[in-house]
Amino acid sequence: MSRSFRSTAAVFEDPAPTLNVTPLIDVLLVLIVMLILTIPIMTHKIPIDLPAPGPRLDPPNAVHRIAIAPSGALSWDGAAIRADQLPARLATVAADPDAALEIAADGTARYDVFAHTLATIKSAGITRLGFVGNERMVAAL
Repeated sequence: MSRSFRSTAAVFEDPAPTLNVTPLIDVLLVLIVMLILTIPIMTHKIPIDLPAPGPRLDPPNAVHRIAIAPSGALSWDGAAIRADQLPARLATVAADPDAALEIAADGTARYDVFAHTLATIKSAGITRLGFVGNERMVAAL
């Protein structure tokens, strides 16, 4: 007696191969969001030529300091000033070739106040500018 065994598994045809585009769309949406977030940051910059580290030259005769408080208030050599008074003070520093300017911003001060102050300094033509408050960053290097 011979028995024939028949497969009970159903025979299915292979479906047409398709590409699942859902992960691709997710990745593209993440890339678009990243571009939207980074483009404004990249376009808002103030180019400044900073000197390379090297031997210190003779110190300037007059060093003026602009301080930015956490509230955004400005002070010139310890005396409070308004933002509209800053260009006139900067003009006197720009006219003196031996004068230098230091800017000290509090760590909690708003960035837009710092950026506006830095843009005003650049437009005044100040070439001798130092940043105060980065001493612990330099010490860490």
